Amino acid sequence: MNEPRRKLLVVEDDEAFARTLARSFERRGYEVLRAASLVEVRALLQTHRPGYAVVDLKLASGDSGLACVQFLHESDNALLIVVLTGYASIATAVEAIKLGARHYLAKPANTDDIEAAFAREAGDVEVELTQRTTSIKTLEWERIHETLAETNFNISETARRLGMHRRTLARKLEKQRIK
Repeated sequence: MNEPRRKLLVVEDDEAFARTLARSFERRGYEVLRAASLVEVRALLQTHRPGYAVVDLKLASGDSGLACVQFLHESDNALLIVVLTGYASIATAVEAIKLGARHYLAKPANTDDIEAAFAREAGDVEVELTQRTTSIKTLEWERIHETLAETNFNISETARRLGMHRRTLARKLEKQRIK
């Protein structure tokens, strides 16, 4: 008896990366659906019910990957969601998990890493704690991203909430590009 193909939704705006990831999962027996925005995710869920999703945190359409995670989880709370991002922060990791993601991975991550993240049901008490203290720059970066997530990635509102000029915030974000 043939096992039904596992359905995976890849929410990624980088076409080349999405194509590569899709091919890799297809070789492992997944049926892969692709979307580049929350609008496309909503449309796909009208006709498909994936069991897995890989969601980029920052989408070029201006959509937040966190909004996609929330929508996907509300649509099917059994859906296993992994957030994959080029800019990881504690604030966005916590929010992603609260909104229904199974795991949160920083890029670069490969197919093995993502499949392992789908399989993880519980936390790992053996994870190594770092002895390095957090720098002021790291704290600032995390606060900026926490506020960005709160404002659904609205730069003007984020700058207002942080009490800085919009151009100053834009320069800080340009130094460490969001992917």
